[in-house]
Amino acid sequence: MNTKVAIVGASGYAGEELLRILLKHPNVTITCITSRQNAGRQIGEFFPRFVEADLAFSTPDADDIAAKADIAFLALPHGLAAEYAEPLVNKGIKVIDISADFRLRDTNVYKQYYKNDHPAPALLHKAVYGLPELYRDQLKSAQLVACAGCYVTSVLLPMTAMLKAGIIETNGIEAISLSGITGAGRKVDLPYIYPECNESMRPYTVTGHRHLPEMEQELAVAAGVDEVKINFIPHLIPVNRGIHSTILAYAKPGVDDQAALDCLNQAYKNEPFIRILKKGQLADTKHVTMTNFCEIGCAYDKRTNRIIVSSVIDNLTKGASGQAVQIMNIICGYDETTGL
Repeated sequence: MNTKVAIVGASGYAGEELLRILLKHPNVTITCITSRQNAGRQIGEFFPRFVEADLAFSTPDADDIAAKADIAFLALPHGLAAEYAEPLVNKGIKVIDISADFRLRDTNVYKQYYKNDHPAPALLHKAVYGLPELYRDQLKSAQLVACAGCYVTSVLLPMTAMLKAGIIETNGIEAISLSGITGAGRKVDLPYIYPECNESMRPYTVTGHRHLPEMEQELAVAAGVDEVKINFIPHLIPVNRGIHSTILAYAKPGVDDQAALDCLNQAYKNEPFIRILKKGQLADTKHVTMTNFCEIGCAYDKRTNRIIVSSVIDNLTKGASGQAVQIMNIICGYDETTGL
């Protein structure tokens, strides 16, 4: 079996990562790659490491994409992705969206955090949240998938398991996350150029970050409550790729680090891309970069009764394109690890 795929927005970091993975995927043929700025250029002119691939960028056009592909990956900025998702879904193409356009179920929350009305509210009921470990069964028949955010993935994987098991309190959760610079996307912008980022570490958007409502939405679902409020404090660090999230939560009575690890091991014992560390070990981004793994460690501070979680992913792989390919494998019935 062979699946024809399109990568819409193939010249960004997420698009490049999709190319890296899918060009080696045994069950995939890339039939269309788009980029407005690079239309007409051979892929090797823009990405020299893919020079042997016989592909050229084209101008994104929904009719052309639909004629060439079974599945379309949207590696586009938020707001723009919906412009292509709507016509492609209407043409029967399965769409895996790496942007934020369909992650939030409440259009009022979307407007609050993205400052605009939702671009395609009629499609929200079709969108399946793209975190395989939480929504695998729904993803199998999905026509539109909203891939989980990168920061969000690193936080949800450990915390939803603990909330479902009822071993932590729903109040007082704090996530302090550090991301590599590729998380900001491929763009020329003063805060992200080398002299500004090198030898520097800084927080940003410590209140009202756009990933916050996505985290709270899914944490509330896991906890079985109407609302969970957390603090989320992102940082930019001078590495190319990788996310480290340190998450603090109040333990329920009798819960310690071993209980937390037992919970995580039970929840993820059959998951191919989750690694739960042993007691006394904490996660390190160097162990997951260029992979689709999430590595999780735990500690317990009995003085403050806090579970301290250490969770790492590669922001471009498990945090974006690798997760998208994992979802494609589920939709197509391939082994979930194929190509990854």
